[in-house]
Amino acid sequence: MRIHHLNCISSCPLGGRLMDGRSRSILERGELACHCLLVELPDCLVLVDTGMGRRDVQDPHSRLSGFFLALLKPDFRDEMTAFRQVEALGFDPRDVRHIVLTHLDFDHAGGLDDFPWATVHLMAAERDYAVLQRTWLDRQRFRPQQWSTAQTWRCYEPAGGERWFGFQRVRQLDGLPPEIAMIPLPGHTFGHAGIAVQGENGWLLQAGDAYFYREEMHAQRPHCTPGLRFYQWMMEKDRAARLATQQNLRALKQDQAHQLTVCCGHDPVEFEQLSGRSARLPASGFVSVS
Repeated sequence: MRIHHLNCISSCPLGGRLMDGRSRSILERGELACHCLLVELPDCLVLVDTGMGRRDVQDPHSRLSGFFLALLKPDFRDEMTAFRQVEALGFDPRDVRHIVLTHLDFDHAGGLDDFPWATVHLMAAERDYAVLQRTWLDRQRFRPQQWSTAQTWRCYEPAGGERWFGFQRVRQLDGLPPEIAMIPLPGHTFGHAGIAVQGENGWLLQAGDAYFYREEMHAQRPHCTPGLRFYQWMMEKDRAARLATQQNLRALKQDQAHQLTVCCGHDPVEFEQLSGRSARLPASGFVSVS
């Protein structure tokens, strides 16, 4: 399976270098990617996360919370939506028949409306908690305005599949091959999952928001920027589970016995290394794939 890397609308958070570790100062806005995957199957296309979508670009204030619009100031460009990048790669967006979600935060699920014909796969715990809208922060991060396709959702329990490199795995996703696997990685949200894809160069695990900064995966001295450390604390639903998930991912990443790559949803350096292009550029028919 061929895997294309899409940055589906960057966020530009307050704090600059305190957030992304590479901006020139803390006084300018930083840049965080929204790293999605487009997977080619013989008979269809699969998206792993959608980033923010075309409706978010067209009318962000009706779709997203004022709190996150001010904090993150997304770089709303239509050409960076998953729909437009699928077109730019030469595909028909209607061939996106499946979307596999790491979780339902607004910056991962905003493009669902652009593919109303697609089956959406996610953890049952993610759906169940998101719809409750229990806290003020839940109402900012989980946006029902983006869920017009809820009737297409297929929801899964964490157990049922074979182990995946020591991790629990849900049962095989409906209509998808076993080379696309949903791996529960709880903590950031209760139903958060990583999505593993076995491509031409081995397995790639898109770990979503299980971590935010590449150096968090260092075995001996894991490190995160102060801004992202605070952001993860603010957004976490289960701190003990989140830290255990990160520890397990570090062990997986350091095990050289596996031909396996781990990436997260927001680190622009990871995105650029895997995609071979700047996070500011949309995909095209000439970009490299994994």
